[in-house]
Amino acid sequence: MSDKEAADFQNTEIENENTHSEDIQIHQPSFSEERTRTSQDIHTHADGQTCGKVYCTGDNNEYIHIGRQKFLRTELIDAFGGTLQPGLAPESTHKFGNPAPLGLSAFALTTFVLSMYNAGAQGIKIPNVVVGLAMFYGGLIQLLAGMWEIALENTFGGTALASYGGFWLSFGAIYIPWFGILDAYKAKESDLGNALGFYLLGWTLFTLGLLFCTMKSTIMFFALFFFLFITFLLLTIGEFTGRSGVKTTAGVFGVITAFIAWYNAYAGVSNRQNSYIVAHPFPLPSNEKVLV
Repeated sequence: MSDKEAADFQNTEIENENTHSEDIQIHQPSFSEERTRTSQDIHTHADGQTCGKVYCTGDNNEYIHIGRQKFLRTELIDAFGGTLQPGLAPESTHKFGNPAPLGLSAFALTTFVLSMYNAGAQGIKIPNVVVGLAMFYGGLIQLLAGMWEIALENTFGGTALASYGGFWLSFGAIYIPWFGILDAYKAKESDLGNALGFYLLGWTLFTLGLLFCTMKSTIMFFALFFFLFITFLLLTIGEFTGRSGVKTTAGVFGVITAFIAWYNAYAGVSNRQNSYIVAHPFPLPSNEKVLV
């Protein structure tokens, strides 16, 4: 160890002794300090709990240390609809393709077809053509995409895609006679609207929760769940009230939701190597404040 490194190490140890045990510091040391910061990585609180420090190192602060983990700044993934990643996160250690565009495409097409029916396009009254899409594309394929997102350590993406895959599977089951769901209400058809209303209300609340998780992401990422929430809310109101106009409005919002989902899917596939048209993320304002 050189004289300069020994001096740096000595100074670091003195700083450790003078630092209050309950403080979590953000520090940007010089490059020469990088190899001597191991003893400062973790601070222990008076109650015995440990907290990791976050700080930068390197000539141009290109490394970010989070506790005992070290990342290149360029390797941290920003919020992006094309990956269904709502916040800053390290890349997955698994080397798979990005399943988000597949899941988003499955969601978009199934939503588009059903919403066109809800909007009253071409006067279609029987929605059963969507059953095949709901069971296999929007259901099975989206469920598989959600499981791949879990393998890629993307909890939000896996929860969203797998859940809506389950939604489409359950929706398709309603219109398949083998399940007997619609037949169960033949004796009292007035209960069907309320039953579907509760069904859709549950998905409305679930979508609202996901919407809150995208408030610091990007405009199109947030817009996808915002318009989906409005769509579910209108469908719920339509089933409870029986008003066809509300259902038609929900169909219009559903079509918009489908196109936003396709946009996010395209954003996850397109790049400068395969297209002249590339989607650029527009981040929403973000800070560390929380309401509760």
